[in-house]
Amino acid sequence: MRETKQFQPLSDRPGEALVGVILAGGLSRRMGVEKGLIAFGGKPLISHVLERLGPQVDRLVINANGDARRFQEFSREVIPDKRADYPGPLAGMEAAFLATDAAWLVTASVDLPFLPRDLVAKLSAGMGEGPTAVVAESCQRTHPVVGLWPRSVLPAITRALDEGQLRLMRWLTHLPHRRVDFPLSATGRDPFANLNSPADFRRAEGWLSSVD
Repeated sequence: MRETKQFQPLSDRPGEALVGVILAGGLSRRMGVEKGLIAFGGKPLISHVLERLGPQVDRLVINANGDARRFQEFSREVIPDKRADYPGPLAGMEAAFLATDAAWLVTASVDLPFLPRDLVAKLSAGMGEGPTAVVAESCQRTHPVVGLWPRSVLPAITRALDEGQLRLMRWLTHLPHRRVDFPLSATGRDPFANLNSPADFRRAEGWLSSVD
């Protein structure tokens, strides 16, 4: 039998920049306000994502459109989409690749305050022989916005956007990739629980006392 070689973890690959991208370029239609700036646990929602993802990457940026000064307090580079009309996560990924020297992107949306602190390590380990795109799963659901992406996917992103294919999950079905399942927390909380409504925010406040 041929021995299966594991992909060398990103932490062991010097010179290959890993850039974290918090996707905050949406319109927050459900909330009616800038979701990432809503107070959650005494601080803006985006602060939780920054604190969890920041230590796992070489560089952390925010993908957002409009006036970048609203994110000034977070001391992070704000990268707008290169395309008009808020095309969605794919446009944010394209913009981040084009604006940075990233060999790899790890993406997460702005409404994931319980993002795993070992996200990159687990996604990297899930590549097998790699390199390939890897996305997160939990509770038998795929979370395509939470993923680790090699720069080699950039042409496929650009092609999809040029052709008007804006849905990340549909695009992913045509892209070679792997999926990594993440378990629930000890208290049964989904690590990718996202906050889309005032009710979500109220319910999630009760989870903060048991956050890992």
